[in-house]
Amino acid sequence: MQAAAAARASASSPLEALTSVWGYDAFRGEQAEIIETVSRGGDALVLMPTGGGKSLCYQIPALVREGTGVVISPLIALMHDQVDALEQLGVRAAYLNSTQSVDERRTVERQLLDGELDLLYIAPERLPAAAGLLDRARVALFAIDEAHCVAQWGHDFRPDYLRLSMLHERWPDVPRIALTATATEGTREEIVRNLDLDDARVFVSSFDRPNIQYRIAPKQDAKGQLLQIIDAEHPGEAGIVYCLSRASVERTAEWLAGRGITALPYHAGLPAETRSRNQARFLREDGVVMVATIAFGMGIDKPDVRFVAHLDLPKSIEGYYQETGRAGRDGLPSTAWLAYGLQDVVQQRRMIADGEGDAQRKRAQTLHLDAMLALCETVRCRRQQLLGYFGQASEPCGNCDTCLAPPEAFDGTVPAQKLMSTIVRLQRERGQQFGAGHLVDILLGRETERTVKLRHTELTTFGIGTELGDQEWRGVVRQLLAQGLLEVQGEYGVLALTPAAGEVLGGRREVLLRRETERTRAPRRARAKGSARAELDEPQQELFQQLRAWRAGVAKEQGVPAYVVFNDATLAGIAQTRPATQAQLRGVAGVGDAKLERYGAAVLDVVGATG
Repeated sequence: MQAAAAARASASSPLEALTSVWGYDAFRGEQAEIIETVSRGGDALVLMPTGGGKSLCYQIPALVREGTGVVISPLIALMHDQVDALEQLGVRAAYLNSTQSVDERRTVERQLLDGELDLLYIAPERLPAAAGLLDRARVALFAIDEAHCVAQWGHDFRPDYLRLSMLHERWPDVPRIALTATATEGTREEIVRNLDLDDARVFVSSFDRPNIQYRIAPKQDAKGQLLQIIDAEHPGEAGIVYCLSRASVERTAEWLAGRGITALPYHAGLPAETRSRNQARFLREDGVVMVATIAFGMGIDKPDVRFVAHLDLPKSIEGYYQETGRAGRDGLPSTAWLAYGLQDVVQQRRMIADGEGDAQRKRAQTLHLDAMLALCETVRCRRQQLLGYFGQASEPCGNCDTCLAPPEAFDGTVPAQKLMSTIVRLQRERGQQFGAGHLVDILLGRETERTVKLRHTELTTFGIGTELGDQEWRGVVRQLLAQGLLEVQGEYGVLALTPAAGEVLGGRREVLLRRETERTRAPRRARAKGSARAELDEPQQELFQQLRAWRAGVAKEQGVPAYVVFNDATLAGIAQTRPATQAQLRGVAGVGDAKLERYGAAVLDVVGATG
């Protein structure tokens, strides 16, 4: 790797490092300004969407500045993958964590003190113990990755992050860069306050991920709906499926596996070795679908995840955005799909009511959930609603379900009044409360064993709702819950009116509702948009597949994820240009000096063999 080492050593400017090490000829967005700020010794807070190139914002300054860049990273798996990827580029990188033996840690410590490392990754909980070591080293910068973990009421709070203010206190002359893909204005203020970044320059990139198509569908047969999406749009491609409970994770993974999908479970209740093995397969093999709770995913660098699906309602927009952002990190078209139903709303409301925490904590959780429900129920562009939550204005995107197949909005005041009247009569006249299913039976005039036995057939509202069907009435209940006109009470999830419902019953407030149609349930979508092969003709697709097969063999031999050899976007670029010489291959985005030296001859052999 002599050429790569020479290229790295001669990278006296950020652009030279980008070109020689990473193989790209231009920075994106605000990368250049961020890198220049940190390279000059300034502090920075960077909000940039997943896949936007956050890592380069500290990796390049670490190469340009004297000393070693120290990266605070929350997950061991993330450290391993990033070090693997940097080593492929010829960058001298290492980590210190609990997976290493004493001798391995001593070797890394010696490399640090001898100035033989460009980047060192450590976990936040290890920082206090490593402080003495860092005092004796030449530290180029501190990078705090996943900085939103410092937000105490955020979706990924890590108590160890609160101690990172020690960086400024102990090493006041070392620049710091804090990075996250997810932060509202409030979270941003909390990061600045808790990390003592008052003098840092703040860079807020667009939160938009235009390559992701956002879709939210009424939940009917969630697993069947998911299977249809995988088979029709993403066969043989990597994806993540999020479920709320561990049991649901295991059932869904088993169900998908029984239908020919390579699906693996991941949740905190599995043995550590099983989690580690499944995560390694997901990272290193093509086409694996990981079915997981939200315990999985932070810091996953796999760039070719083509879809992220939620079979249960996320608790907040921040969590939803963070999780869906794991799709399409390579910039290629990808899908974010969520199945959402009445039971999701009931369950989440009940979890907040029965959960731990004081009234202020529960209020914050309720506000998070309300924003998520508003995103689900909107009749406007999903992307506009999502970006608006983070304070960013935008035009309709044309690439979400509500843009591709606009839902119908209708005056739902009368249906709302009928439902509310039923609840009032049951409670006031009978002292009874019920869940949605029984209320719908009453409105539809169903003479079930229960409605007959309880003499609910005698209610004046019995049978007054036949203008809507069963699923439509459930949609009304769901939306009234989302609008704060109904609430869930007790362990059985019975429905009650909120104080705001009085205005609807009194005719002083109009209720607008969303009507689902077959067209909105399944908006048309071209298959090509889900694949890295979208822009390739047939001969190019054949070469692309040959390159992927070669890459899989190389990655397996080295024990690294396939994407650290070359990502799909780079392989697609090679397939399109069919380079015949080393110089031509070097011109493909993502082929730097180290990878050209390491893989150039083999890649050209594959290209020549399919020519």
